[in-house]
Amino acid sequence: MYWCKLKLTYIAALTGGFVLLLGLQSCRPDKTQPNGTLKYFDIAGYFKADTSKLQKLNPAVNKTVTHNGISENKTVHIPNWGQELNLFIQSDINRPAWKNSYNVLNTDSLIIYTAKTPDLRTTKIMIRKDNGKVKWLVIFNHTKNLLYETVEKLSYFPDSAYQIAKSQHVKLMGKNLYVVKGVLKK
Repeated sequence: MYWCKLKLTYIAALTGGFVLLLGLQSCRPDKTQPNGTLKYFDIAGYFKADTSKLQKLNPAVNKTVTHNGISENKTVHIPNWGQELNLFIQSDINRPAWKNSYNVLNTDSLIIYTAKTPDLRTTKIMIRKDNGKVKWLVIFNHTKNLLYETVEKLSYFPDSAYQIAKSQHVKLMGKNLYVVKGVLKK
């Protein structure tokens, strides 16, 4: 009789685990369209691939950080490119809820995504391509709530440079301007 209870408990645990795994799988956001393609340019995928490449190359970077007009410049090796370019990765607009949230202008060499409503964090993305290869990418982000307002301009030039310009106004604390500029040494 004991082995029967043990067997039923084992079966219940296996079934419960299987149902849990299926439930977790269904909670994962699907970023692709029904035909398996992304609606918009894959910002997250592009930067994850580029950060992986930069991590392997480990180039020296002439990095300038400016806060409210006061600058500091150093030549450094970035220990974690994923963290360094995380604001770019977070600007990915391929979420199911946003599939119809951007106007798209697509020419042979330029793609521009513009938010249809002002409540979206990423308001504009401009991508310049040449023969299918990204030449530069500029992202504009804006966040506003009762406590603060943040405006970001993220510029990226593959294998060359990047810049993060951020203006933040926090109530009761005032305004801060940040600029991080990195130029890869060749």
